[in-house]
Amino acid sequence: MIGVLVSGEGTNLQALLDAELPVVAVASNVEGARALRRAEDAEIPTSTFPLGRFANRDDRDAAMAEWLESRGVDLVVCAGYMHLLRPSFLARFPGRVVNVHPAPLPAFPGAHPLEDVLEAGAKAAAVTVHFVDEGVDSGEVIASEPVPVLEGDTVETLRERVHEAEHRLLPKVVRELCAR
Repeated sequence: MIGVLVSGEGTNLQALLDAELPVVAVASNVEGARALRRAEDAEIPTSTFPLGRFANRDDRDAAMAEWLESRGVDLVVCAGYMHLLRPSFLARFPGRVVNVHPAPLPAFPGAHPLEDVLEAGAKAAAVTVHFVDEGVDSGEVIASEPVPVLEGDTVETLRERVHEAEHRLLPKVVRELCAR
């Protein structure tokens, strides 16, 4: 059973739902995130865990892990979730937390990888699905698909093509992980 962590629009969540994967819970650090409405429309339980409600990130992540476990989650997918997960979360799902990142790893980690790809003059961005560890996009890569940088690309035009590739690769990788 899959739990999905989201912070924004939820297009990767929608790709998982469209692929009919067994998503049973969606959690967010952002109240009112569009992704939560997508989950609610699919009749999937949601909950929010804004940092301000907790003494610290460890407490927040422990509460979020507890909520996911209580819904039978055994695989966690970070789909646009924009916080690093603390050991209190990762210990509950050892080797069972994955993230999708819009650039080649380890070359372009962090919050602004497409800007970094373009600034570096790289010939390609990528969709990279990787295991989550305590670092910033430093976990083992599971699968990657290059997305060429075209002449005249902007962050927005490149992001659009990267999203298309994410919506193909992420569900495929998650399906394979569920079959293990």
